[in-house]
Amino acid sequence: MEIEEFGYKQELKRSLTLTDLVVYGMIFMIPIAPFGVYGYVNAEAPGMVPLAYIIGMVAMVFTALSYGSMARAFPIAGSVYSYAQRGLNQHVGFLAGWLMLLDYLLIPPLLYVYAAMALNHLYPDIPKVGFILAFLVSATFVNLRGITFTARMNILFLLAQLVVLGIFLFYAWNALHNGGGNGQLTLAPLYHPETFNFALLMQAVSIAVLSFLGFDAISTLAEEIKGDPGRSVGKAALITLVVMGAIFVVQTWIATDLAAGMGFKSADTAFYEIAEIAAGSWLATLTGVATALAWGVAVAITSQAAVSRLLFGMARDGKLPKVLAKVHPKHNTPYLSIYLVAVLSLVICYLFINSADTLTSLVNFGALSGFMLLHLTVINYYWRRQKSGQVIRHLICPVIGFGIVAAIMYNMGVDAQKLGLIWIALGLVYLFFLNKLGASTALPDPSNG
Repeated sequence: MEIEEFGYKQELKRSLTLTDLVVYGMIFMIPIAPFGVYGYVNAEAPGMVPLAYIIGMVAMVFTALSYGSMARAFPIAGSVYSYAQRGLNQHVGFLAGWLMLLDYLLIPPLLYVYAAMALNHLYPDIPKVGFILAFLVSATFVNLRGITFTARMNILFLLAQLVVLGIFLFYAWNALHNGGGNGQLTLAPLYHPETFNFALLMQAVSIAVLSFLGFDAISTLAEEIKGDPGRSVGKAALITLVVMGAIFVVQTWIATDLAAGMGFKSADTAFYEIAEIAAGSWLATLTGVATALAWGVAVAITSQAAVSRLLFGMARDGKLPKVLAKVHPKHNTPYLSIYLVAVLSLVICYLFINSADTLTSLVNFGALSGFMLLHLTVINYYWRRQKSGQVIRHLICPVIGFGIVAAIMYNMGVDAQKLGLIWIALGLVYLFFLNKLGASTALPDPSNG
């Protein structure tokens, strides 16, 4: 299915393979993501961090299946925004895009802030803003060069993270079996009756799920995929999710058994304290620096690429200023959208440089609410409108996915829910004035392409 069938012109360069998509998704999800958030997940679900990740992975598997279904029907840029506007209606589609903007727009500055905090702790003489600017400029430069260059850089970043992860697992495994913590792998990290509390566990899942955000961003690259983009998006999302979920569970399982009986100085440094127990201060420093570079450079590049494609898709449809849909004549990138993301990231970093927890909550709210609309879109488009008859794929799976995500949203912090609802209200006001000003809500006509 070609993009012209939807009334658009092929402007972005088709150069990505299935392997590129999986690497992109793995980089976005960060193989060593638990290094940075382990302490926060453990604070809500003491001693059961792997369980939180397993529940998060199960929830996201159903979401990945829904992404795959919609990507086959609409293999175009824009992710949930494009799916909902065609699978539900124009207004819901805009709201889906608005919610995903809350997710995608805030991820780059969130990464810059976390990374700057980690490096500033190690190198206090360098101000946080210095690290933020270095990360932001490097990510913008790579994205402006084009998606092919970005894909090549992703491979190098992925290999580097896997090497660091391998080093940690080697020393942590040896320390565990030499008498550290529980002395061996146990089932305690999967269920700890003394501290089990379902509501707190779901709050832990709402934090752990941040590590899974990224597989969905694969769908934003649909117009830059060689071959069958619809099939490739779904397959890449599922492969990425399962592989990364396994990586998250393995590292947190070993870390949790090794940390049995430990008291952490702070949630920020919990994982690095475990690394120090495993092999000494050098491993704590290595994992800390690796986390900062992974969040501040590698993922910042992929997240900026994702949000620029979302802006491109919404601008092309007239929901945002048309100028954001301009494509660079040489590199075939939505360069003005990339510049805008860089500027907004700098402003957001300035506003929230000391409030990373608030940013995290807003990112999760945007992503999870967008996922809920995605599941509804699958049901409406395939089951109700197309009469597909596939009960499991197009009805049961999205219903289960919707239910799990809704449960996570319900147990999310009240502040995050309030801020998220304010963002939705702002979006509805913007949509009202968009319609008042006579902005077209009609989808592109293929016959005019």
